[in-house]
Amino acid sequence: MTTVTAAEAAYVVAALLFILSLAGLSQHRTSRSGVVWGIAGMVVALAATIGLASRSITVTGLVLIAVATAVGAGIGLWRARVVAMTGMPELIAIMHSLVGLAAAFVGWNGYLDVDAGGHAGEELTGSLLRIHHAEVFIGVFIGAVTFTGSVVAYLKLAARIKSRPLMLPGRHALNLGALAAFAVLTVAFVARPHVGLLIAVTVLALALGVHLVASIGGGDMPVVVSMLNSYSGWAAAASGFLLANNLLIVTGALVGSSGAYLSYIMCKAMNRSFISVIAGGFGAPAGTSDASDHGEHREIGAEDTAELLRAASSVIITPGYGMAVAQAQYPVAELARKLRERGVEVRFAVHPVAGRLPGHMNVLLAEANVPYDIVLEMDEINDDFAATSVVLVIGANDTVNPAAAEDPASPIAGMPVLHVWEAADVVVFKRSMATGYAGVQNPLFFRENTQMLFGDAKERVEDILRSLDATDAPVLAAVGTTPRAPGGTR
Repeated sequence: MTTVTAAEAAYVVAALLFILSLAGLSQHRTSRSGVVWGIAGMVVALAATIGLASRSITVTGLVLIAVATAVGAGIGLWRARVVAMTGMPELIAIMHSLVGLAAAFVGWNGYLDVDAGGHAGEELTGSLLRIHHAEVFIGVFIGAVTFTGSVVAYLKLAARIKSRPLMLPGRHALNLGALAAFAVLTVAFVARPHVGLLIAVTVLALALGVHLVASIGGGDMPVVVSMLNSYSGWAAAASGFLLANNLLIVTGALVGSSGAYLSYIMCKAMNRSFISVIAGGFGAPAGTSDASDHGEHREIGAEDTAELLRAASSVIITPGYGMAVAQAQYPVAELARKLRERGVEVRFAVHPVAGRLPGHMNVLLAEANVPYDIVLEMDEINDDFAATSVVLVIGANDTVNPAAAEDPASPIAGMPVLHVWEAADVVVFKRSMATGYAGVQNPLFFRENTQMLFGDAKERVEDILRSLDATDAPVLAAVGTTPRAPGGTR
């Protein structure tokens, strides 16, 4: 068997492992095996690529590959070890930017290797050469858009720049004009390749990537992350065509299509079209929303919250990004366990776009060993709030905003939200009365059945646990037991 045939066979194996990885990652119970399949596929792919490259490059080239692999692996391992769960969205965004940058570089290399006098130009003639020109141009465009768009997404998610959308005059016309210019430049480049045209489309794509994501408000950022994931996949597929690498084509198509489908699911969950998100997203004026005074909010302390929970027959916990910031998932899991031991029905309600990354809250709760069967999606639990004693809203804001269902002029009008206000009592954990990531006021905070518990979510939940333990201590002492501390030790 030749080296080329062995490499292609390895690529098929790697592609199958990546497909198994996606299948595993689609469910909580199989997510760990999905990660293992993905790692195995990448190891196979990398080994096959290095083996294939060793046939035609010098020792110096192999050394450079080894150094690049070691540096990349080192950076990846370091970031994986130090990144907090709250930093995962921006980490993924910046990784997407690297994929886009690599695709743009591959496109430029394809031009230099063929059209600028490289040795590979002798192998392409006629229609094949024109197809190559199109691959180069489209690959550079997709890669450059993905690169700058992901960088802007990272800056927004990391709060380095404001999450409010950039509202330039005629912004839609600018986007459409950029796409029209790209189409014209592509035709010109295919007909007569010139480095000036490639420079022009690179600059155009870089600017378009910045404007596309900068024009999207904070409320749509989970969709943006998913969308950029799709872009990075198509960028990788474009690189695969340029490099004649079947694995890159297959892997890029898998990432691109799965990211696009996830974006569709997210948009459906938000009752928005994908085009509307790209065109501006939340934060764009949707009419004149009610700016009147909603009244005064009511506050509650940890002890009174514990009293509510002691008297409750059913509790629903609705987590959001604030829980991730406070790293409150562990005491929240402990609170759920204690309440269930007391006979209280406890469930978690997770909105599809809770947090700043698809599945963000599910991962946090799984990390804290919350049973999968009590973590429910919005569609599964939304009808149960009316029969619920107490709802704890921990760090969520826009996903529990009744304005989405009741105010047609609200920027988030029509977005499906968790109907937490239908419960008998609602306790909202927040640091302040500030608006959420979408920058929209939440009338929930002023409802008669809502009380605000201010402060760090982790500290407040721990205070509630201590109040519950203080009440349980006399009863437990009477039967000769010792209450368990919030950390789970005796």
